Amino acid sequence: MNKAELIDAMASDAGLSKADAKRALDAFCEATTKALKKGDRISLVGFGSFSVSNRAARTGRNPQTGKEIKIAAKNVVRFKAGSDLSSKVN
Repeated sequence: MNKAELIDAMASDAGLSKADAKRALDAFCEATTKALKKGDRISLVGFGSFSVSNRAARTGRNPQTGKEIKIAAKNVVRFKAGSDLSSKVN
């Protein structure tokens, strides 16, 4: 499912216009991005939680040449599914 399909599904399920559903999705994405950038955790009970964790710098290997390369440290976004979502998928 891509963004346009998600907007269509949100609009039909919630009885909204596609424009309203797009604004709601864009607002959710923007608010989520801002919160994660600050280091906050977002928890949607039953659905799951988004958090940011730090991945340490490490040494990797180029698979073509076998030469060692340095991989820089960075922040990564993590999502852990909630119990309701997990049970509905399985």
